Amino acid sequence: MAMTRHQYRIYVKAPIDRVWSAILDPAFTRRYFHDTAFDSPPVQGEAYRSSTSDGHPAIDGIIEVCDPPHRLVMSWHVLHDALMAAEPPSRVEWTLAVAGDGLTQVDLVHGDLARSPLTWEHVRMGWVWVLDALKTLIEPGDTLPTVSARGASGGDTTARSAEEIAGDWHRAQGVECNNGTWEMVSKVARTAADDEEMLRRAYAACYHWQRAARRGPENEARGVYMVSKVQLLVGQPDLALRYADTCVALCVEHGLADFDLAYAHEARARALKAVGRTAEADAEWALAIAVPIADPDDKAILDEDFADWYAQATG
Repeated sequence: MAMTRHQYRIYVKAPIDRVWSAILDPAFTRRYFHDTAFDSPPVQGEAYRSSTSDGHPAIDGIIEVCDPPHRLVMSWHVLHDALMAAEPPSRVEWTLAVAGDGLTQVDLVHGDLARSPLTWEHVRMGWVWVLDALKTLIEPGDTLPTVSARGASGGDTTARSAEEIAGDWHRAQGVECNNGTWEMVSKVARTAADDEEMLRRAYAACYHWQRAARRGPENEARGVYMVSKVQLLVGQPDLALRYADTCVALCVEHGLADFDLAYAHEARARALKAVGRTAEADAEWALAIAVPIADPDDKAILDEDFADWYAQATG
């Protein structure tokens, strides 16, 4: 998913060999990469470590690809921060290409961050600083001014707590998984593989919402509703009913009304109908359509989602 990586592109007015050297040469990298550099020249397939000029370790990992002057791929494990050091390694890929006479295109992707929310936050703007500093140093031949506490680099992880960073990351992942589930639900002709992917996205959304910053009971209810809907679509009505029961119970317990309550009753009605409990399904459907919906736009969406049942009821 998009939120598990960061991707950047810049253009540097310099030959590709010079830009490649700037990425690897310790005498150069220390001038723009927070005084860090490779301890020894990177070799494909071998371990590496980068450190500051006074010997403090910064990053380590494995050089996966070293193809001068076009591509450098390495695993990325933070050493300079205890909390980030506890996270699994991520992956950094530099790609250089000639973009014109004396012009080099630099693409950088920092991926495999799905289980490393602190590193995700740390490097998000950190790479912007590093790439801008690299470009500034190569083109005019000067460094960017020093910033206090590495604030502009994204390197200050004390400004926000680890819990806050992780919570925001889980919230973003929850949105991504939820939207991805609806994408699969809306697919016209799903295969068995599509159904499996749809289930995984629905459960992943619940997982992330349970840990998201600023979460409320409505997030849990909506996640459970989605799982009920997906289980029904893949032919598991008993499981769908179980999750729909939970969704209705959450709405009642926390006083959730409006479209949350309407959709909870709708999910339960559809599941009851699928298991052959028709009378109960009809009663549950009556509860669904009786819920007042305050916002006209929400009401229009709900009516569209409920249209097939309306058609059956009047057909």
